[in-house]
Order: sequence, then structure tokens, then C-alpha cells
Amino acid sequence: MKYNKKFTERRNERMQVNLSNGSLQNRHFSGTGSIGGIHLPDFNDNYVFSKKKSNMSDEEFRKQIREQAYQDFAKGQFQNKSEGFNRLMKSYTSKVSPDRKGIITSGLKAVSRSRRNVLKPIDLVATLMEGKVKYQKVPSGNSEYIDFYDKNGEMVAAYSNTGWTMYTTNAEASRQTEMCMIYNEAWGNAKRGIPLISEESGNAENAQNSFDAKA
Repeated sequence: MKYNKKFTERRNERMQVNLSNGSLQNRHFSGTGSIGGIHLPDFNDNYVFSKKKSNMSDEEFRKQIREQAYQDFAKGQFQNKSEGFNRLMKSYTSKVSPDRKGIITSGLKAVSRSRRNVLKPIDLVATLMEGKVKYQKVPSGNSEYIDFYDKNGEMVAAYSNTGWTMYTTNAEASRQTEMCMIYNEAWGNAKRGIPLISEESGNAENAQNSFDAKA
């Protein structure tokens, strides 16, 4: 009975989290390979972020974001209606993302080892190289929950019989907000008919204005 109460509290907590953040997605993936009978998320998906280094500086990213905004306005597109925007968002965010791929794959392997040939309910907490995984199987054996955490203790993903949910970390949320602000400002300028000025031109103009002021 105590176990059922715990399960109910957990389910209600999940509902509240999902309702409070519209960016969370609960989805099933196929054709992605599996570990312990559980299909992995598609790490190439636009909305599944995992740490990836980039040779592009933030200044170069900002330039591309502005250019993308002008291109999207010309096509009558805005934000995630544009594939170019989605690709940029994935690259821009992934620079600060946790290693979701490593956390999820190593977590599933730990869970698979622990639940093998075990028929009774299981509660498991395993420490990983990249973070931590928590596993719960309810008494009926028909439902299971797996939560994945990064090194900072932030939940980065969760799996249940209803599918996968990706959770945005604080660093990712900040990065995404930053990109949207840059993009929205540029898109608004395009709508007002203001020409796109490259950062190089803008810096050169500022330098010239500063020189003229001193003269």
C-alpha cells in the first residue's frame, strides 16, 4: 500500500511538471536501436539535445541567427516553423547541453543489468560517470519509470511506458532564450524593412563614429 501511494505521488508530480513547461515532449522513438528492450531516443532529432562541441564562436552564431531571421521573414516563417532555425537552435543549445546520449545509454545499461530475471518490484539508484539514474518498477510489473540526471543533479530525461520526455536544464533554457531574443529582434527589424547590417560593418561604423567624435 505504501508503494502504491509513492507511485501516485510520483505520477501527480510528473503531471505538474509537464503542465508547467510546454517545451517538454512525451514521445516514442523507433528505428533507433534499443538497450534492455527500451528504444533509445533519436539523438539527431531537433528536440533532443546532447553535448556537442562546435568550432563556431558565439559571435559567429549570432551573425547566423540574424541572417536566418531575415531569411525566415522573407519566406513567411517564424522560429520552429523554419528548419534553418531548428538546426541553429540545436547547434547553439548543444554547446551547453549535458551529455544526454552518454547519460541515457549508460543509465539504460545499468538498469538492464539490475532488472534482469527479477520479477518483484524494483527501486534502483545508480551512479554513472556522467550523472545518475533512478529506476522504479510498480508492483503490477506493467509500468516502469526511469529518470536520468546530469552531474549537477538536474533531470535531463525520463522514460516510462508512455514514451520519452526530455527535460531542459537551466543552462539550456538560458541559451535558448538568448537565441530567441537575438532572432526575434532581427525578425522584427526585417519586418520593419531595416536592412541587415553585418557585425563587421556595425563594428567598423562604431569605430568610425568614435574616431569622428574624438576628432
